[in-house]
Amino acid sequence: MKKLPIFIGTGTAMITPFKKDLTVDYEGLKRIIEIQLKAGVGALAVCGTTGEASTLEREEKAEIIYKTKEFVKNDCAVIAGTGSNDTKKALLFTKDAYDAGADGILAVTPYYNKATQKGIIQYYKEICSASPLPVIAYNVPSRTGVNILPDTAKELWNIKNLNGIKEASGNMGQITELKSVCGDMHLYSGSDEINLPVLSVGGIGLISVVSNALPEKTQEMCNRWFEGDAAGALKIQLALMPLIKQLFSSVNPIPIKKYLYEKGLTEYVLRPPLYAE
Repeated sequence: MKKLPIFIGTGTAMITPFKKDLTVDYEGLKRIIEIQLKAGVGALAVCGTTGEASTLEREEKAEIIYKTKEFVKNDCAVIAGTGSNDTKKALLFTKDAYDAGADGILAVTPYYNKATQKGIIQYYKEICSASPLPVIAYNVPSRTGVNILPDTAKELWNIKNLNGIKEASGNMGQITELKSVCGDMHLYSGSDEINLPVLSVGGIGLISVVSNALPEKTQEMCNRWFEGDAAGALKIQLALMPLIKQLFSSVNPIPIKKYLYEKGLTEYVLRPPLYAE
């Protein structure tokens, strides 16, 4: 049976705005969401790397997902980050996300533990069995120490509700090979500097940090590509590169939080061990 993607185009890897007392700023979250919806993005990914998920309590994650869905209604997909280096916790987070109204799951590979390829497959099988929601696997070796190899991705695609992969390995050779061995797998760019190259090898969208800052331009780049205007898409990608470089000049999400603070949208507050610079 053909799998329908959760979204096509731009998905924003949302920050979690905090107040000065380090509690979640839901008014700030609503302001940011309104800007994203106005830009016409296809999805909001909450409680991921950019959302500082590793310092969010379980109850906070559930509330952020619930509030985001409440703000969004059905104007775009809400995708919840539920991955963990403890499969038991990942299953609990996945069930919570389903209960909170998420439309899909974004599950990072288990980090630090350095699971084998066989272990990665079993991890995703268990997450996919925890709820009926479609699941996007998230490959980001620079943070996790684990890499989803193309042949492993092919096996993952056989899991019923495994819906795609967010590729942030930065390795275009590997990403191209992935598409060659499982061509119908839904591929999303997870590295803004190669958004357009990923689309060019068959990607259907992005889960993007830069779209926190310029969602209209990021969405326009996707639209132009899908409309067949490769030159127009390239022009936007190249124009975004200085900002992308700025946003990754330090550890994500430190620069994007500073950018949004300077735009008057949030406080410049991160949870330790991250600190404002």
